[in-house]
Parts: sequence; structure tokens; C-alpha cells
Amino acid sequence: MPHALPRTTLTLLLVAGACAALPLSIMVQQQPSSAGEQALKPERNPPGDIPDNQVFIDYISPLGFSLKVPEGWARQDLPDGVSFADKYGRISVSQTGAPKMPSVEEAKQALLPELEKSSRAVAVAAVKPVKLPAGPAIRISYGSNSDPNPVTNKAIRLENDRYYFWKDGNSCQ
Repeated sequence: MPHALPRTTLTLLLVAGACAALPLSIMVQQQPSSAGEQALKPERNPPGDIPDNQVFIDYISPLGFSLKVPEGWARQDLPDGVSFADKYGRISVSQTGAPKMPSVEEAKQALLPELEKSSRAVAVAAVKPVKLPAGPAIRISYGSNSDPNPVTNKAIRLENDRYYFWKDGNSCQ
């Protein structure tokens, strides 16, 4: 592995269905941000957040996609997808209707305002098209604050990658 994975990101592949063989969105479900919330200072984490011997299991969605997820992560079924979580790490996949893939500029105008409303202290690092084995996608890389831990009230700075895919009139993120 060239570098350690941040605690909150992991890229997996969808392997069948409406968004077949498309890398899925890696994002953190958060409460909407408070106006003017300041970005937290990132923590330094040692390499090896995901052990080399981590076992991945197949998940098959009733919506027609499947993916490999780390064994032991908690699953939450959603009306439009699924979410898996372990501590501050989260993998979410959702599927919606969308007629076509927008340009990067259209994505910036349409997707970034919603992203900034749905997460805390968002700082977008990059919005760019990516070519993946299954086809083109748009990747948004950004930092955000986590929700405070309900026990300790501590929040951390998260690194996020969100992928948007279009196939057969569906958008997966």
C-alpha cells in the first residue's frame, strides 16, 4: 500500500446490477452543518487503519447491485441503497434516477451546494472526472467534520471521496 488509508475512506467496487461494476461512493452520513462551523485540525493516524488480513464479504442489494464490504461492519438498509459503518468509517451507496452524467462544471453547480448543506465544515479539495473499469464517473474529494461522539462529544476531521456514476438513467453515489 503506497500510503495509509484515512480512517474514513475506503474504495470498493460494485460488481453487478443497475450500477454494475462501478466504484461506490465513500461518504460519511452527517448531521447538517451549523452556519460558520470551523474545520477541525486533522489528526495524524498511524498506517494500517484497515489490516492487510481484513476479510471482505459480498453484499447483494435488492436494488440490483452488489459490493464487497469489510466483514463485521454494521449494515443499515436504506430506501435507496445501503450503508456500512465501523467507528468513523462509512461506506454508503444510493441510487436515484438521473438522465445523464453532467460535466464537471455542471456537477460543481448542482452537487456541491447540496454536499455543503449535508455535511459539517466542508472543504472541497477536488472535483474531477475519473475513468474507472466500469466507465466514467465524477469524484468529489473533500474534508468535513464528523458528528460529535455521543459519549465523549469529540469530533474529528474526516477525509471523504464521493463518486457519482450514471448508467441506464440511474445515478449511483
